[in-house]
Amino acid sequence: MAATQATQARVVALRFDGDALVVLDQTLLPWRERYLRLTDAAQVADAIRRLAVRGAPMIGVAAAYAMALDPRPELLKAARPTAVNLARAVDRVAAAPDPIAEARAIHAEEEAASDAIAVHGADFLADADARRILTHCNTGALAAPGRGTALAVIAELAVRGRLERVMATESRPLLQGARLTVYELAKLNLPHELVVDSAAPGLIARGAVDVVIVGCDRVAANGDVANKVGTYGLALAARAAGIPFVVAGPTSTIDAATPTGADITIEERDPNEVRSAGGQPLTLPGTPTRNPAFDVTPAALITALVTERGVAPTP
Repeated sequence: MAATQATQARVVALRFDGDALVVLDQTLLPWRERYLRLTDAAQVADAIRRLAVRGAPMIGVAAAYAMALDPRPELLKAARPTAVNLARAVDRVAAAPDPIAEARAIHAEEEAASDAIAVHGADFLADADARRILTHCNTGALAAPGRGTALAVIAELAVRGRLERVMATESRPLLQGARLTVYELAKLNLPHELVVDSAAPGLIARGAVDVVIVGCDRVAANGDVANKVGTYGLALAARAAGIPFVVAGPTSTIDAATPTGADITIEERDPNEVRSAGGQPLTLPGTPTRNPAFDVTPAALITALVTERGVAPTP
């Protein structure tokens, strides 16, 4: 089954109407589509913190518009520390003579980057004859303006008739794969299966996957990549199975000021995100919990980094 451009319905997760930032509340997906109207930095920071707006490129754009509406840089930068896009967008708008024009420029640049990533990544996967693809977390139009990052590559591969199946992990701790990636795959009319995170390495080992492709929240100067927790294990499994492990993201996620992955701040989130799901408890109240939102994959495990500028093998 191959999706065509006519059957791929793209999600619009964020828009700016001149007076407010209008965002799709991703905490309610896939059950309800509700848009929030945000008019100041505090509202935007709260939306970013609680993941109503998420994805490294998307939160950078949201923060840019927030700075244009209500310049409170430290409030916005503190909302989520791991993705470099947020702080970079805040600083860029703060230094601009026309903040709204600068925010719109950042938005347009991310959309253009998304389109280019889709083409470069699909070229790479087509050359590798990769048709059965596993992806982790959410990397579509909910995470980056335009088509997204890794999911944009997958969608472009489908347009070319080169996609057989997508395996999407649940993506703990907030099940963003189960809630958001499956939602987008259904919108795009792409053949897919949902798998639990712990099953993915075994499926890779059994030969059920041709390539693993993920997004990124920050790329260190040496090529180490911070991404949704669980990414590192998938990279290890891909290396053991001898299949490509590909990272897709715009150059706005590359942070030359961070020497290695060990220097990336890893966000620790509310333990209750692990203790419960959908408001229902999963374990005893007060169970001691670690809830890192990200992990770091060493550059040596990465086959290629796909950006809007092309494909860099073994960063």
